[in-house]
Amino acid sequence: MSSIEAFTQKMNMELIKKILSYPLSVLFYIFFGLTLVVFHPLEWLGLKLGGAKGLRTVVDYLNLGLLVCLHILGVTVRYTNTQKLPINRSLIIVSNHQSMFDIPMIIWFMRKHKAKFISKIELGKGIPSISFNLRHGGNALIDRKNPKQSVPVLTKFGKFIAKNNFSAVIFPEGTRSKDGKPKEFAHTGLKILFKNAPEALVVPVTINNSWKLVRFGNFPMGIGVRLTLEVHQPLAIDNKKTDKLIATIEERIISTIKT
Repeated sequence: MSSIEAFTQKMNMELIKKILSYPLSVLFYIFFGLTLVVFHPLEWLGLKLGGAKGLRTVVDYLNLGLLVCLHILGVTVRYTNTQKLPINRSLIIVSNHQSMFDIPMIIWFMRKHKAKFISKIELGKGIPSISFNLRHGGNALIDRKNPKQSVPVLTKFGKFIAKNNFSAVIFPEGTRSKDGKPKEFAHTGLKILFKNAPEALVVPVTINNSWKLVRFGNFPMGIGVRLTLEVHQPLAIDNKKTDKLIATIEERIISTIKT
């Protein structure tokens, strides 16, 4: 087969996949929305009957449900973790960011570590299940337009995860990569967490291919995507060498990004 024929065949396959993605995306969003709506009262019950632990259990299974919904799109998910991460110690999970589907992967596969997220304040309202968890699940909501607000919120958040042996998840790129290529890491949020949770282990995480789910925007969704989440060797915090630490974290995350 000539290179021209191979190219033509590839383009035809891409066209077929995009055509198929329209009906599959409609079906996906129906089940995705239903999952959020059904779990919203379950989160409320979990919090009322079981406190923070009850809410966390419901949220874990909510995110499993969201990952299951991706199967409608022919999506597969692989989790790779050869590290022996402690359960009774707080972690700072640092990850690249490609789409909103990065979050369900981290929550479900790393559920033993009780992941809490740093999110923009706008997401704290209006989204079934998600907004409720962001407000009541021990997460940090920051106003990106007001740096003076974010510093005390992150300071309190760092102390909170250190006190309770929870895990803080931070996406230092700030915004999602639209093509999988990593953006430059911002240092401020990481340094605040390091300072206020100095005994935490820093765990670099690499996510691949979730950007392909939204390569056409929110509709249609990409189909047949293989998502991966890989956990790298953890690092101890040294607040005297934070720039070097962040450079090492960034290097480990980027080392296995595939674009």
